[in-house]
Amino acid sequence: MAYRTTLTILGAALAISACAQQQEQPAPDPLAGEWVDLTHTLTEDTIFWPTEDDYQHEEEFFGMAEGGYFYSSYRIHLAEHGGTHLDAPIHFAEGRQTTDQIPLSSLIGPAAVIDVSEAAAEDRDYLVTRADIEGWEVEHGALPAGAIVLFRTGFDRYWPDREAYLGTALRGQEGVAALHFPGISEEAARLLVEERDIAAVGLDTASLDYGQSTDFIAHQILLGANIPGLENVAGLGALPPTGATVIALPTKIGGGSGGPLRIVALLPAP
Repeated sequence: MAYRTTLTILGAALAISACAQQQEQPAPDPLAGEWVDLTHTLTEDTIFWPTEDDYQHEEEFFGMAEGGYFYSSYRIHLAEHGGTHLDAPIHFAEGRQTTDQIPLSSLIGPAAVIDVSEAAAEDRDYLVTRADIEGWEVEHGALPAGAIVLFRTGFDRYWPDREAYLGTALRGQEGVAALHFPGISEEAARLLVEERDIAAVGLDTASLDYGQSTDFIAHQILLGANIPGLENVAGLGALPPTGATVIALPTKIGGGSGGPLRIVALLPAP
């Protein structure tokens, strides 16, 4: 009897010890990994659409205040659509979501990075095709539900050289007519809207549509489906084709058609 009692006590002690060890183990850190900033810094040489004014960052006060403490304050002037920014669906689709109405589920999700930089290097007016998307899926699997699809053209390497990035340094309507940079084709936009379940789409150029577009059909299709656009994204070459998580949070402008965007990606821990 004493032997059995000893075994019972020993078993209980081991069980308690095992539970204690499990409790001591920290929970996995959901933020473990490497953070990558995909945002161009807003400065006076930030690139805006040829018809927009340049960004202004005006000093209101900088120095020692009368109370004996340091103080600085600035005023900013900028269009919604310039630098790294978001296109809200209402930008090209009446009755669709404004900037403040876009749900977080459309701004946070798994990244699918589709690299078309070789084709874009050969053709400034390259249009991302259906085949580009399907070819990526052959290699990496179907686009996951809720994916933030990012097309890497490699044009962020030109930033902030306006002429190299946009294809022209001209301003006004002359500048608009002379734009040359890659974008998303109608067939690719329709594939993403009609045959896939994605949250958002972005790329490292000034527009979802290519520079010479006059109907902005990719905007019409994607934004018309309440899929927000992310433009002038930076550093997509640092992301793997799959595995990263994107967080793309714009300034929450009430009734806005877009707004400045801070977009980052979390690479999985090795």
